[in-house]
Amino acid sequence: MSDPITAAVSDRICQHMNEDHSNAIVLYAQVFGNRPETETATMESIDPEGMNLSVSVKGETLPIRIKFDHVLQDSEDAHHTLIDMVKQARGSRI
Repeated sequence: MSDPITAAVSDRICQHMNEDHSNAIVLYAQVFGNRPETETATMESIDPEGMNLSVSVKGETLPIRIKFDHVLQDSEDAHHTLIDMVKQARGSRI
């Protein structure tokens, strides 16, 4: 069984995304956050309804909230949703 999305799980997901998938976070901001000019981004937190990012746009740091298309059930759902979102974001940039 997968873990519910607690503060500790959010921290774990954010650390993994920031360390290993920073390009995906930039894509989330550019496509789903409607900030195509995003230069860098970090994932600050994730909860069942969305994610909070901190993005750099033209030297300015801005917060962005991106809502999911459904309420996440657990960490496994978060994993699959984040993968699906990056695939969708890559497809929209072609």
